Amino acid sequence: MYLLNTSTYKLKAFPDVKKRPSFAILSHTWYPEQEILFKHYKALKGYFKLMKACEQAKTHNLEYIWVDTCCIDKDSSAELSEAINSMYPYYRDSTVCYAYLNDVPSTSEQDPEAKISAFRNSRWFTRGWTLQELIAPSKVIFFSAKWTPIGTKTGLRTTISEVTQIPTALLRFHYPQAQLSKLSDYSIAQKMSWAAKRETTRPEDIAYCLMGVFDINMPLLYGEGEHCAFLRLQEEIIKSSTDQSIFAWRARENSGARRGLFARAPSEFVESGNIIGGSIPNFYRVTNYGLELRLPLLKC
Repeated sequence: MYLLNTSTYKLKAFPDVKKRPSFAILSHTWYPEQEILFKHYKALKGYFKLMKACEQAKTHNLEYIWVDTCCIDKDSSAELSEAINSMYPYYRDSTVCYAYLNDVPSTSEQDPEAKISAFRNSRWFTRGWTLQELIAPSKVIFFSAKWTPIGTKTGLRTTISEVTQIPTALLRFHYPQAQLSKLSDYSIAQKMSWAAKRETTRPEDIAYCLMGVFDINMPLLYGEGEHCAFLRLQEEIIKSSTDQSIFAWRARENSGARRGLFARAPSEFVESGNIIGGSIPNFYRVTNYGLELRLPLLKC
């Protein structure tokens, strides 16, 4: 894991998690072609964002910060895969997460909890990767375009819940070491529904961005397409879960007559937010013939 020094702006590798210092982490949406990448620094819009994030970290007495745009060497497929598979733990283990909403003006001009506000309508709430970036950290502070503090995840949990459909109980949970067990209180269908209206730039990322939410790891195969990536995600999920709510989705009207038991995208779980998880003692698994299930027969 690379971390950025908040004073020298130099990257330093910390391969041993046990020796890794406390760090802040940035959550943001990307500027197309305007980000500061791993191997170079440019006079781009992303530079201002990076510097302000470092300034905030120093106010919390944190020497290091992690920023995805410059702390991942995307020229290395192995490092990219490791980083994406480790993304949820990165956010979970951070001391504080700064959520930068570049499309939200200063809060002195607008109440973020108002029914019609820039905060509620921020693009940040529509992106796939920011789902885990909202859930995983124990502390999230939101900032406007001018880096004015908007509020915290806990303080704004009612508004955030209304926007994202994520229960307020999860948004006020403060103990990162128990976060996954708390997340497991919700069914697969419920967690899928939180991503149903979110989007990603690369089609496969709509599946990859959910790996941490379901506590699984799998290889990244960019080019396989959204449906194949999401199918692999579901196959990995059922290896460690017997929650039948994974099958509680609704197909699109024009999706074709013949469908398997797995959904094609999180969007098909859009109506599954109230589905309670249920398990059966009998198993199901993916075989070379498809999905094998053992279910009871009921006499009508």
